[in-house]
Amino acid sequence: MKNKSKYLKILFSARWWMQMLLKVGNLCKKLIYFSTQQHQKLNRHHRFIKVLFLTTLLTYLLLGQVVSAQTPNITALVEEGIKDYDAGNFHNAVKHWEDALTQYKNNPSATAVVNENLARAYQQIGENKAAIASLLAAIRDYGAVANIQQVGRMKSELAQVYSNLGQPRKAIALLCGQLVDKSQEIECTPDSATQIATKYNDKSGQVAALGILGEAYRLIGNYDQAIKYLHVAQQLYPAYDFLVLNSLGNAYKSRAQLRELQADSANKAGISSKENEFTQKSIEDYNQAHQYFQKSAKLASDQKQTLAEMRGLLNLIQLGSQTNKNKVINDREFNQSVNDALKVLELLPNSATKVYGAIDLAYLQSDAKGTSPFTYCPNKFILPNADVLSLLQKSVSASQNLQDNRLLSYSNGALGHFWECQSEQETEALKYTQTAIVAADNKLSAKDSLYLWEWQAGRILDRQNRKEEAIASYQRAFDTLEDIRSDILTAERDVQFDFRDVVRPLYRTLAQSRLDLLGVGAIADERRAKELSEVVKTIDALKLAELQNYFGNDCILSSLNPKQVGELLKDNSVAFKNTGFLSSIILDGKTGMLLQLPNQTTKFKWIEDPNQEGISKIISSNILQQKITEFRTGLVKGQEEFNYDTTTAAQLYDWIIRPFAEDIKPEKVKTLVFIQDGFLRSVPMAALYDSQQQKYLVETYAIATTPSLRLTTPKARNRSTQKALILGLTEKSTIDGKTFDQLFAVPSEVSAVESIFPNHTDLIDENFSPENFEKTLDKSTYPIVHIASHAQFGIIPEDTFIVTGKNQKLTISQLENSLRNLTSKSDSVELLTLTACETAVGDDRATLGLAGVALQVGVKSAIASLWSVTDDSTSELVKAFYTNYRNTDMSIAEALQKAQIRMIHARKLPPSEGINPSYDNPVYWAPMIAIGNWL
Repeated sequence: MKNKSKYLKILFSARWWMQMLLKVGNLCKKLIYFSTQQHQKLNRHHRFIKVLFLTTLLTYLLLGQVVSAQTPNITALVEEGIKDYDAGNFHNAVKHWEDALTQYKNNPSATAVVNENLARAYQQIGENKAAIASLLAAIRDYGAVANIQQVGRMKSELAQVYSNLGQPRKAIALLCGQLVDKSQEIECTPDSATQIATKYNDKSGQVAALGILGEAYRLIGNYDQAIKYLHVAQQLYPAYDFLVLNSLGNAYKSRAQLRELQADSANKAGISSKENEFTQKSIEDYNQAHQYFQKSAKLASDQKQTLAEMRGLLNLIQLGSQTNKNKVINDREFNQSVNDALKVLELLPNSATKVYGAIDLAYLQSDAKGTSPFTYCPNKFILPNADVLSLLQKSVSASQNLQDNRLLSYSNGALGHFWECQSEQETEALKYTQTAIVAADNKLSAKDSLYLWEWQAGRILDRQNRKEEAIASYQRAFDTLEDIRSDILTAERDVQFDFRDVVRPLYRTLAQSRLDLLGVGAIADERRAKELSEVVKTIDALKLAELQNYFGNDCILSSLNPKQVGELLKDNSVAFKNTGFLSSIILDGKTGMLLQLPNQTTKFKWIEDPNQEGISKIISSNILQQKITEFRTGLVKGQEEFNYDTTTAAQLYDWIIRPFAEDIKPEKVKTLVFIQDGFLRSVPMAALYDSQQQKYLVETYAIATTPSLRLTTPKARNRSTQKALILGLTEKSTIDGKTFDQLFAVPSEVSAVESIFPNHTDLIDENFSPENFEKTLDKSTYPIVHIASHAQFGIIPEDTFIVTGKNQKLTISQLENSLRNLTSKSDSVELLTLTACETAVGDDRATLGLAGVALQVGVKSAIASLWSVTDDSTSELVKAFYTNYRNTDMSIAEALQKAQIRMIHARKLPPSEGINPSYDNPVYWAPMIAIGNWL
């Protein structure tokens, strides 16, 4: 499973592991425990402190190494570094060890030890690139002196760093050498950390490698494999069972959350049997996680391991608060766990563990609204406000004593948020928030939290009516988040931001603040143009982020144009000639529309009711959504009506299109490209109705849609001789308990496409399988891929698939892999057509499946339907479209437009045309939309 904004996107900490195991193992004279920078990665997942202690990786890098040097006169430098490190003076430790490194010459056994220690110190101060370089150097040096066992351990430490940075696949490569898919049994390669530890009978090294491997698999969403590796680790080192149990609890909890989301998706799709099955499995996994956390905390307590006990207790507490509806943990146990954690916290020395533990406990809520407690004000803390304040003040005090900028940033930011949520405490809130910003920005020691506190400062300044300062703060938050998000979105879904809690609210807040500013007083045209340009940039980033978040990989990034929208409009003025771009942005209580034309100033208007006066004429987003739902429902049910009622379509035309009528006169603009937001994606703009001209919008303009201009490369192609791959399903099918009706019109649709593309290959019914599809693409190039089958786009990508023969399905991932395996760019698919699609009900992100499918699978353009029309009308429309498409002088959008106009005029055409007069109803022609390159 790759997905889920809903799940925990978490990390782990191992500092306490080293402290405990080194005491017991007595492996060497002096050791430095390994820190996993849990706070850095944590904030990247935006569950922030709230889940800091929920996960624990078995980094038992017992693997801490001897720091005593062999050369006496240099040993002093190393020993001084040890003292500074133990005292928390990490910068001084780095200086001593860097000095020592320069004095060692041609002595790899010594430089290996120094590099190993330097790597740990670099991580403590957030310099992960330097840490990676030091670990690579340590691996090289240990290899030079044939200390292969230590090479394996260093590979495990390096794997841990990569996991912390959101690159679990790199971690897996170091730990095993290859990715094991699902239940495959593949031996790790001989030079991998796991196999080295096995060969040298290094049990602690084995457990470390297996533990990190288990966590890495959890981070890529392969929870079954994660559980498997962690169980093996448990059997190898039962003496420290509480460590493995804690990680196992997290793996089962993650799988429970996956199954919970799958149940929700099945519910939306109306598959009650699958919903019940996933719900039951989710409950079983939650209960298993509960048992593991419970046992872990008990075992750690029995062995007087307070740090491990703290993790176990906080895992229990978070499990209880996050599964409040299911009551995985009863109130008595929950309250007892909270009390026990507070007692254990008092026993801990000043440390990162104590700082984060205090914040974690302070922000406990029974009604958590999202994944980040710092993006909203909680209705009620579990602890009394006085206790919450005391805990947060103690965290600030501890971080001041430690003089760790990262800790100072988090603790002050958390305290600032507490005051932000108290009435009339803006001064205190801003004071601590600004302290957090300064600490976070100190040599960028906590850049991954900087955006959070800038955003917080913006909200506080907004409340103080310091609007321009607030916008500046929001802008800095946006810029920082964009920078970090680009790094994280190249990783898997589990290391992404929670889009709904973090990215979307921040971006929309920034856009709305700028737009509100434009409505206050007289603003010079130059300033207005600049502000609108920034709004466009923000909206575009929002739509890209949502698309990337939904699909959860870097495929979208790979085709992203680095230029901003304004530059693209200027650079492509010829290609964009006679084209207008209408972007929507749904904000708090209202919706705006932006019109962009090549070499012209951007125009912006709120969606308003022309029949109303004053401020009340702005239509609320809720009313607009209701009207959009009414519009879509009327279209889908249009088949039941002989004459379509255009009332709602005309009202929406007056709200959305008519305000720009003077700017998009047909003699200037021939094509309208829509870049939609939220619920506006689910309806075809082509069916909006101009009551004055008594025309549908598509009768005046060719219509297309794209998620972002930065993802669209408008370019006309030679279509005179093209080869088509035609895939079709006529039979009734059952997928995951859901029945898909027989498609009676598919034979005529396939026949029509075959007649237009004589050079074709077809795979129909039982011949249409995922395997045959992939093999066929491997053998030849097909610029056109036409799929006449049910296609479902669910609320999660795993429920996005095409129904194939023999009750099988071609998932979006399989489709992507097949198309991306083509050998060269010249082999790429130009046009992908999907008919008989369905989108999930109740989640506006489901339509991203349609809007993004072409981009996701690497094709230039797509034609797809917003709902399934199992009628000969689809065959009629497709045939007309492809006939027009073969006309090289007509764009894709125009080819679709002409085909749709032909159906609109069905009652006026002579009988010789052979078209059903009822096809003038938009239910038959409106759902088909053009996505991506419209030329």
